[in-house]
Amino acid sequence: MNLVVLQNWLDNASFAILFLTMLVYWGGAAFPNLPYLAALGTAGMAIANLCMATLLGARWIEAGYFPLSNLYESLFFLTWGITTVHLIAESSSRSRLVGVVTSPVAMLIAAFATMTLPSQMQASEPLVPALKSNWLMMHVSVMMLSYSALMVGALLAIAFLIVTRGQNIQLQGSSVGTGGYRSNGYRLHKAAELISQPPAPSAENNGFARFESSSNGNANTAVLNLVTTSGPQTVASSEPLSPQRLSLAETLDNISYRIIGLGFPLLTIGIIAGGVWANEAWGSYWSWDPKETWALITWLVFAAYLHARITRGWQGLRPAILAATGFVVVWVCYLGVNLLGKGLHSYGWFF
Repeated sequence: MNLVVLQNWLDNASFAILFLTMLVYWGGAAFPNLPYLAALGTAGMAIANLCMATLLGARWIEAGYFPLSNLYESLFFLTWGITTVHLIAESSSRSRLVGVVTSPVAMLIAAFATMTLPSQMQASEPLVPALKSNWLMMHVSVMMLSYSALMVGALLAIAFLIVTRGQNIQLQGSSVGTGGYRSNGYRLHKAAELISQPPAPSAENNGFARFESSSNGNANTAVLNLVTTSGPQTVASSEPLSPQRLSLAETLDNISYRIIGLGFPLLTIGIIAGGVWANEAWGSYWSWDPKETWALITWLVFAAYLHARITRGWQGLRPAILAATGFVVVWVCYLGVNLLGKGLHSYGWFF
């Protein structure tokens, strides 16, 4: 089969599969009693991932170089990376909400590459002399994978903000930095223990108290019960979150932290590799090109995120807002300066 025809078929197939997968994930969120939709969504993401991997492989064979030389190729490599990180995050979290936020982004990127870019930007062309280097694969591929991981981590942080309705809640889990496992303000009581007075709700326990009950000899079940008290001083300013939302929020926060923790070292390695390549090609490690400047800004934003979590012990609302800000910064770094700015990394599409 002609490789060009195969590529045209695969990019359209990738977009169509991602669109259907997005609908499946959204349908699964709207109708949680249909468990097969989650498996169907995961299968759709895996198939789209395989289609894009085949597309990039065919492109590599046709052009004779690693397919990351223009915007079309990098967009599909980014989408492939997002679907790969999505599959890792979904497997770790067991939550279909991961696909609710990642599938539309992957679909929109594929649609932009397939339907919006001019045909001359989609065609493979001979490499310019500066790109004829092994650093093309070593630098650009690592940077694109870091963008994928950071975007997915930031999207999960945005999902956390949606699930928690922007409330500042206390979390339990291993992603809260030096604080380790936080108590979360829950009170644990044995089944036979007499509770004379229910604990008062606070910001730390999210308006819930935790009790253990036993229906048979040895089986203990931890139950979250909403605590209510009288008096104007204890009136909550917002509706408490349900135990299901709290559990989902903890999962999203933990997976977001871990995925960003994966993307940040990749970003660091990619920036270092880019500096070495720049020195080899242009005789300077750093020239304050717009792309280099925004890569540094991106690095600083996510360095602040990890510092706040690991050293300062931040968790919940504040780091999620910082990660959501990082999502915008990554897009400016990846696409904004390439299309609108002037510099060594500019694609020159608009200007």
